[in-house]
Amino acid sequence: MRIAYFVHDVFDPAIARRVAMLQAGGADVRVIGFRRGDRVPDLEGEPAIDLGRTYDSRLLQRALKVFQRRVSLGVDTSAVRDADILLARNLEMLVIANAAQRRHAPNATLVYECLDLHRLLLSGSPLGRILRVLERSLMRRTGLLIVSSPAFISRYYAPKQGVGSTWNRPVIIVENKVVHLDAPHEGEPTDVEPPAGPPWRIGWYGMIRCQRSLDILCKLASRFPGLVEVVIRGRPARVAFRDFDEQIAQSRGVSFGGAYRPAELSALYGGVHFNWTIDYFEEGANSALLLPNRIYEGGPHGAVPIALARTETGRWLNQRGIGVLFDSPGDELGCFLEHLTAGAYGRLRQAVRSQPRRSFVADRTDCESLVNALALAARGEAAGDCAASDVDVRPARSINTV
Repeated sequence: MRIAYFVHDVFDPAIARRVAMLQAGGADVRVIGFRRGDRVPDLEGEPAIDLGRTYDSRLLQRALKVFQRRVSLGVDTSAVRDADILLARNLEMLVIANAAQRRHAPNATLVYECLDLHRLLLSGSPLGRILRVLERSLMRRTGLLIVSSPAFISRYYAPKQGVGSTWNRPVIIVENKVVHLDAPHEGEPTDVEPPAGPPWRIGWYGMIRCQRSLDILCKLASRFPGLVEVVIRGRPARVAFRDFDEQIAQSRGVSFGGAYRPAELSALYGGVHFNWTIDYFEEGANSALLLPNRIYEGGPHGAVPIALARTETGRWLNQRGIGVLFDSPGDELGCFLEHLTAGAYGRLRQAVRSQPRRSFVADRTDCESLVNALALAARGEAAGDCAASDVDVRPARSINTV
């Protein structure tokens, strides 16, 4: 199977993870996308096809780029013409992929992958209503919808876009799990353990974009010297902060170590006691509905998640009996850590370590299930007929029961 994968940012680490899954499942993948950096990276051995540079938080510039590429891709279109599947990641790329299908690949199946719901899609503003109409119109041309969280369906796509009723096509839920094609044996211990606390070390890793989280963590570390340390690693969206670097420099007990590679996950998460999975960036909207990469990255290494009880992340953790959940972490977390004993922490950590590895990790079987679902969609068959393993595959009519 040949897949042309349209992406919003070829530098997003999640893109490389999805490409690795598709290739492991037997697909031939070419990535076509915008970039948020100066160069065009290789993804799993293949250079991405460059649609141009875009920038964080510059919606008008990105909208103009999308319109430009909708009119003309401006690149070699052989990867599109030869594709069986045009896989579009998020709405802006669905616009481009839909135009490319009409112009270059009318026999290819269009697939929509939505792993983040932009705040405008959830807005009651005129622009929000226009975007929902646009999305609904484009979805009529798709053969499959892929989401990463059940709440995207139950809280948005079912009530707002008619999934399971007026839009009656297959839906699959593919969580943002870590991809290990040769996963360790069940229960194999992590190579790294955090030092005995206190100080209790909190890791905040991944896409760093939440000013409120930074404020809470900096205040916590400053208020409780010797009790709390905060380690931040990843890709900060600096436009989302007042002054990211200055605030960290002025905060005792808080450090930032830059980006990281997948090979570092064991050392990063194994070296902290807690995993900060809270995101207020789009509070009450996307942040309340998503299941972040962090819960999957930290799980195999025993880092105890800290989450908001009222979010989908909190629900996911509560179902599994792991993590610590708060209504107001800025008010509650300090008191919790002051009274935390080594024995109580050990029980929290053991609860995470006792989870089935497949709660956090996608293996080769999951990759094959994903590609099989795409193949069924290309043939116009229900993805619910696919052997799903931990890739949650089910027909659209029953998805509302999630």
